[in-house]
Amino acid sequence: MAPGRRRGRCTQVNTWTMKVAFRLLLPLILLLIFEVNGQRKKPPRKPTRRPPEPVEPTELPPPLPPGPPSVFPDCPRECFCPPDFPSALYCDSRNLRKVPIIPSRIHYLYLQNNFIEDLPEESFKNATELKWVNLDNNRIKKVDKRVLEKLDNLVFLYMEKNKLREVPNFLPPNLEQLRLSRNHISKIPSGVFNKLQNLVLLDLHKNELDDMDFNKNTFKGLKNLMQLNLAHNTLRKLPPGVPSAIHQLFLDRNFIEDIPSEYFKSFPNLAFLRLNYNKITDKGLHKNCFNLTNLLVLHLAYNNLTSVPFISSKLEHLYLNNNSIEKINGTQICPTAMVTFQDYPSSEMENVPRLRYLRLDGNRLKPPIPLDLMLCFRLLQAVVV
Repeated sequence: MAPGRRRGRCTQVNTWTMKVAFRLLLPLILLLIFEVNGQRKKPPRKPTRRPPEPVEPTELPPPLPPGPPSVFPDCPRECFCPPDFPSALYCDSRNLRKVPIIPSRIHYLYLQNNFIEDLPEESFKNATELKWVNLDNNRIKKVDKRVLEKLDNLVFLYMEKNKLREVPNFLPPNLEQLRLSRNHISKIPSGVFNKLQNLVLLDLHKNELDDMDFNKNTFKGLKNLMQLNLAHNTLRKLPPGVPSAIHQLFLDRNFIEDIPSEYFKSFPNLAFLRLNYNKITDKGLHKNCFNLTNLLVLHLAYNNLTSVPFISSKLEHLYLNNNSIEKINGTQICPTAMVTFQDYPSSEMENVPRLRYLRLDGNRLKPPIPLDLMLCFRLLQAVVV
């Protein structure tokens, strides 16, 4: 056979062989292409289910581990029962969420600085001898009536810095001190104090009380109340019905503008009065509203006064700093006639004005101190201008 014909025939055989090989390899090539594309474009996975949120907020620190066994078999392991003080139970600052079961022998209970939200009846069912309970700095919003009504021997109840929105009802009748400051209290239930005849201290400062929360019967029953603290609220008027036995009255940081002329005359024992950081003006003061026989300390700093109010000869400390006072007339404010000491018979020396400390800084006064002021208040030991 001629060489040319032989080469042509070989070429045809090779072409036919390549076509057959291509047809055989085509499915394999396509399969590889699909595999590569499948790896590049993976189908979206179904979203994985998130783990459930923990029962307790994660920002709370974990409770402290149980302490060593106590000599008292009824002592809760999360608390401390001092061997030499068997009537006390210390559960404070333990990161507790719940109140443990209180043994019946306990008189003094310390639960402050925890994360407690409620007071279950079960925890207090045997604790009928409690005299002192400190629950400051927790997260308590409400107190079940069945918890407090059984604590007939309770004398001191401290619940400062919680989340209470009203004064708890059914308070123990023998309470002497009730501290409820730094809550969110905006309601005082009717008759809540009616049976608290032994209460001597009521602290409600730094809450959300306004004039609508007080009426003439709000403090009814508090016959022996000596200290009332209503500072840091939103009062625009002096509260009505304050018990006549009051000795100390705190009304700082409210919005009080004026004082009725006879308001303080109802308190013959009032010795300490604080009205700092209000909006009191000269127009809002009656001339003799502070001329009280037993008043010893009067705070009127950070108001809108332009003159010194008339005071009693018995007053010993007067705070008038940071007002708008421009001048002082010692003759006008002197509670007695200005005479020399030699003119006072020894039997009448008690009538000499008793003012010992006077603050006038932060006003518009300029030194020197007026001579007539010094002539009137001869016992002055310090004047801050």
